[in-house]
Amino acid sequence: MDQRITNLARILVTYSLDVQPKQTVEVSGHAQAEPLFIALYEELLRAGAYPQLKMMPDNAEEIFFRCGKAQHFDEVTAYQKAAVKHLDSCVRIYSSANTRALSEADPKKQARLTRTMRPLKDVILKKPWVLTLFPTGAFAQDADMSLHDFEHFVYQATFADHDHPVRAWKALARRQEKLIRKLAGAEQVRIVAPDTDLTFSVKGRTFVNSAGTRNMPSGEVFTSPVEDTAEGYIRYDYPVCHQGREIEGIRLVFRKGTIVEAGAEKNEKYLLTMLDMDPGARRLGELGIGTNYGIQRFIKNILFDEKIGGSIHLAVGDSFPEAGGKNKSALHWDMIKDLRKGGALYIDGRVFQKDGKFV
Repeated sequence: MDQRITNLARILVTYSLDVQPKQTVEVSGHAQAEPLFIALYEELLRAGAYPQLKMMPDNAEEIFFRCGKAQHFDEVTAYQKAAVKHLDSCVRIYSSANTRALSEADPKKQARLTRTMRPLKDVILKKPWVLTLFPTGAFAQDADMSLHDFEHFVYQATFADHDHPVRAWKALARRQEKLIRKLAGAEQVRIVAPDTDLTFSVKGRTFVNSAGTRNMPSGEVFTSPVEDTAEGYIRYDYPVCHQGREIEGIRLVFRKGTIVEAGAEKNEKYLLTMLDMDPGARRLGELGIGTNYGIQRFIKNILFDEKIGGSIHLAVGDSFPEAGGKNKSALHWDMIKDLRKGGALYIDGRVFQKDGKFV
């Protein structure tokens, strides 16, 4: 087996989740990620844990949205509730043979399912969890790379190609802690860039250090804006890739914290359907500041793209209680603004980041 896959499994088990003996750990994802499933299974057994593997066929979700009945989108089963209740932690692996498999799925069904699964998600989020990605040909095509080059990109971004990967993640955490100390006590954020001038308050909110214990790869500091304070407009530079669709040219206008105008050059109807999912979906749930300068290109995968060093991202929808956020929504949808070419992030009137570099 590729040593980088073994290293990634070890990072996830020993660092991201810090798995202890006799814990029950679920590993879920699609069949394309079988090598990582096997490596995680071995690492979890070595840690004395009870691995629970949930590996679905690649076309299972497509079949679900095509053949599912109303009950499948509106009801949570007793089995699902019990399984989530008794898990100690979980690993979710993104892998795909076709990243556009859900492009024809009914967005209303997708929104219903997201709302229905929210109670289960809330339980999971209170426990240790981590998301990662296994490189596939489909992801490589989205990134305009060969599979070989994409594998190198993924394992470099996760530090799985390092001799001491956990040491590298701890070093990143220390660098980000310095940024958080500079942000302590911040009250107002302003984002300025082409077709963008947006302000909001973060008064009383906490910035969180994300260094590989939730997302793998990681490299960001994030918080949740004060819910009713966003004013202005923003145009996002990259398409949002969500549930098999690309939504391009997104432009949002905020008044008193709420999105009052929303448009997109591609898949606008889907954008509006998601924003109308519930009242909280039209408010900001997150400001994230990307710090991983090992990720410098957009690959149409939010797990990597939101960490691009020199970018920021804003999520509409659900906020983070650990950051002080109070917004509730079944949606949490990250959208990226690249500040590397003529953009700036101001904190309390002072430049904090300009042209993608911290000041």
